[in-house]
Amino acid sequence: MGDVTVKQVITKKDKRIFIYLPSKIHRNNPLWLPPIYSDEWLLFDEKNNKAYRYADTVLYLAWRDNKPVGRIMGIINNRYNEIHNEKHGRFCFMECCEDQDVVHALISGIENWARDKGMVKLVGPLGFSDKDPQGFQIEGFEYPGFIVCPTNDSYLPEMIEKEGYSKEEDLVNYLAKVPAELPEVYQKILSRVSQNNDYKVVEFHSKREFNKYIIPVLELMNQTFAEIYGFVPLEDSEKKEMASRYMMILNPKFVKVVEAPDGVVGFAIGIPDISEAIRKSGGRLFPLGILRILIALRTSKKLLMLLGGVRKDYRNKGLDVLMAVKMLQACMKFKMELIDLHLILEKNTRMRAECERIGGRVIKRFRIFQKALVN
Repeated sequence: MGDVTVKQVITKKDKRIFIYLPSKIHRNNPLWLPPIYSDEWLLFDEKNNKAYRYADTVLYLAWRDNKPVGRIMGIINNRYNEIHNEKHGRFCFMECCEDQDVVHALISGIENWARDKGMVKLVGPLGFSDKDPQGFQIEGFEYPGFIVCPTNDSYLPEMIEKEGYSKEEDLVNYLAKVPAELPEVYQKILSRVSQNNDYKVVEFHSKREFNKYIIPVLELMNQTFAEIYGFVPLEDSEKKEMASRYMMILNPKFVKVVEAPDGVVGFAIGIPDISEAIRKSGGRLFPLGILRILIALRTSKKLLMLLGGVRKDYRNKGLDVLMAVKMLQACMKFKMELIDLHLILEKNTRMRAECERIGGRVIKRFRIFQKALVN
């Protein structure tokens, strides 16, 4: 075999190779979950993705014998670095064959790029924010993948460690069975919390009803996620972009909002798992992908919890339990069997306790790695 060379993605042809390369790398894995490719084109489009306005980026492809064998993206999120007073670069969207030489060539390319821009540390996999797939999966490969989570093979984290990387943060994925009836502890808390007239849970029957709450919910997300590793506050244009991106797959019956006299103070958003529909469609919406997704939204028996939060001054009042009860009741009503709570920071003990309260167990673990960049 020839030597590995790394070249920057410049042309539209290069970008097409970059976007579709994972499908070739995973072509022999029937369980691999492709992305929705129309979303990928938007993600890597500097004109459409507003995050490029505050981030420096680079895309690299690794080549051997004139064939693409790997890819990687480098990001310097200047907004995040400024907020946290850091000089950290990021690597993400890394895919390659099982070859240490390819891994070395790709990650060295990003290290040199980040070092040249004055960065002192490289972390990843981590995208523009924590809303992109983050970390390499390190445990739980026997369970199927699902949307918005990493889909790497087991060899990648082992190979990145050989390049001198170690643990920065771990995230866990809980799976819980929908109970036949509410846990007794929930019933007791619900009885107490529901007597408080200072706030109410707003539930929805249509997307139109939820429309006026979208921006307030995302503004609250900016506040409640501020302390979460990797999170970058969304600008107004990014809020609208995120809302339009997820509106198609939102089922309003699995959206819960807590409203107080001074505005929205809590939210919980779940969606039926559409991963199998995406897999069967090969990540393409046409000609049958959209139809399969719409069917999955009605027939899936697993709920993926996407987002949730409570305003700081309303915490420890039982609002998280109140929303959890309403979500469980919706799951029971619509015959959901499982709830998937994913990408929870290992150190987020409060959220983990809630997952375990409903019988959730950790089935997957993801790791964000780090390495100091020495001149």
